[in-house]
Order: sequence, then C-alpha cells, then structure tokens
Amino acid sequence: MKVVYDDVVKKYGHVVGVDRLHLQIQGGEFIVLLGPSGCGKTTTLRMLAGLETATSGNIYIGDHCVNEVSPRDRDVAMVFQSYALYPHMTVAGNIAYPLRVRQVPRHEIPGRVQKVAVLLASASCWSAGPKELSGGQRQRVALARAIVRQPRVFLMDEPLSNLDAKLRLYMRRELKRLQYELGTTTLYVTHDQAEAMTLAHRVAVMDAGKLQQFDTPLNIYQRPANKFGRRFHGKPRL
Repeated sequence: MKVVYDDVVKKYGHVVGVDRLHLQIQGGEFIVLLGPSGCGKTTTLRMLAGLETATSGNIYIGDHCVNEVSPRDRDVAMVFQSYALYPHMTVAGNIAYPLRVRQVPRHEIPGRVQKVAVLLASASCWSAGPKELSGGQRQRVALARAIVRQPRVFLMDEPLSNLDAKLRLYMRRELKRLQYELGTTTLYVTHDQAEAMTLAHRVAVMDAGKLQQFDTPLNIYQRPANKFGRRFHGKPRL
C-alpha cells in the first residue's frame, strides 16, 4: 500500500516540528526515517498513525486522504519502543487482543494467532505473562500483535533500542525477513545509521523537521546530499 506525505507541516505553537514534508512511498517498501533526536521523524510517524494532526498538507494511504480519518480506521499497526504489552494478559491474549477489538469471528482467532506466533517463534511462551519474558521475547510478541491484524501499513518507532547489541543484530535480520515475507509497507524510525543501512529499501534523512535526502542506503552513504548528511554518516563524523 503506497503512502504519500504531500507538503505536510506540523507546528506546536510557533515551533515547527515537521516542515513541508514531501514523501512518496511505494507499496511494499521498507522505509527508514533516520535522524538525530528532535528532527521530526517520530512526529512524521505519529501523523500517519493519526496520533498527531497535521497543521497543513495531506497524508494519503493508498489513494485516500486520511487527514480526517480516525486512528482506528486507518488500518495501520504501530510497534513502540516500550513494547506496550498488556501486563494482565498472556502472550496468546496479547496477540489476540487486536482481533477481538475488531470483532473478528471468534472461530478465526486461534488459527490466526497460532500462525503469527509460529512465524515469530513466540508460541513457546504461549501462557506466560509479559513480566516472565526476556526483552527479545517481548519484542517478538509486540511484533506478532501488530502482524496478526494484517494491516495496510506497519509503523515502528525505534522498536529495538531497548535490546542489547547482540539481540538487536538478530532482530534486525528477523525484521528484514518478516517484511520480505509479508510484503507490507513499513515505516521505521531510528537514529542508528547501521540499522537504517541494513533494513531499508530507501532512507529518509531528516534534520530540524526537514527532509534532507530520500534515497537508497548506498546513495545516502556514498553521495550525501549536503553537509549535514556528510557529518551525520561520517565515521568518524566530520
């Protein structure tokens, strides 16, 4: 499902959080929003989810402008940095919850939950609560809860930042594999250049609310569009 930001602005009073953003994302792409803290990347994600309202401009999912569409009717699934699992529910209950909310027929739910749990190797902790899980297991459950909905777009806000380095590397590979298998348009927020380079089909580099460059990881690295890009991607940074 394609996603378009058409001249989108987000202001907080006199402060501009996102400044005239133009992005055209093709169906099935894995897009990484990359930049330092406060650059507007999470705000960009939240506007697509409907958690923030654009001050001006239009946001499209497919051919439909979603500016006035409620978050629950946009058919997007969001994975947060904090996992946001329900502590009183088991793994199975957490994964099934979005289906129950959307009144999926009761007889369909177990099969859909089982399929996603197997895909993410989370069935082994089926009856456990979130407190009994490791960080990696919690992340898998959060991903399974998003995937089970079969949304039009996945939104991920630094979902791996709470994991240790070894587990982050493993989960990057898992995310890449899952996105390839599912073919769902994905927007992923991070400030980690290595994460962006390994995951993305294309990278949207942002700074101070403005889009600096939108290109493939190789071109972003080899041909940065401006001084900010050279500084941000340089090792050591210039």
